[in-house]
Amino acid sequence: MFNSSGRRWGVAVLSLGMLGSACAARQDVTPSAEAAQLTQETPAMATTLTCTLSGPAQVRAGEPVELVFELSNPTAQSLRVLGWHTPLEGVRNKIFDVSRDGGALEYQGPMAKRGPPTAGSYVTLSPGTSVEGKVDIARFYDLQAPGTYRIAFRGPLMDVAREGEPVPAPNGGFRPAEVPCPVVEVTVTP
Repeated sequence: MFNSSGRRWGVAVLSLGMLGSACAARQDVTPSAEAAQLTQETPAMATTLTCTLSGPAQVRAGEPVELVFELSNPTAQSLRVLGWHTPLEGVRNKIFDVSRDGGALEYQGPMAKRGPPTAGSYVTLSPGTSVEGKVDIARFYDLQAPGTYRIAFRGPLMDVAREGEPVPAPNGGFRPAEVPCPVVEVTVTP
């Protein structure tokens, strides 16, 4: 038989046991240095590569409009970039947004359908190096009418792998990266 004093002790012991187990279950976890580095590097990947897009300021209607797309790696590590949907592989999809005097132009080029990428689909950029692709945008958009054309690389890069990361990414787990690229303006004259 319990008396009221014993019952109080039982409730107190039970309460302390529950409180102790709750505190034991709580762990103050300090992230490992590796996890912290990954957390810090992942958002930075979007800004580690730099892009330039250049072209002629003025052309006559019917002339080629050659754009030069340059991707640079200013980091201290090698990066591998999937060249798909960039001028590094030419133009096989709508990779540019083109407008004339504010109105969007229709893309008139091929639309590539393909299977998963292979390691050969990637371009390796060693630290401090650049790679460029040249395309004649007039082959894929109607640039015949006089006016000012704005040409922008759509992005993002589909997959960017750091040193040691597998390419292609397992199970289609692409690592996209936004790379700001300046807009090019070309004036077409009659």
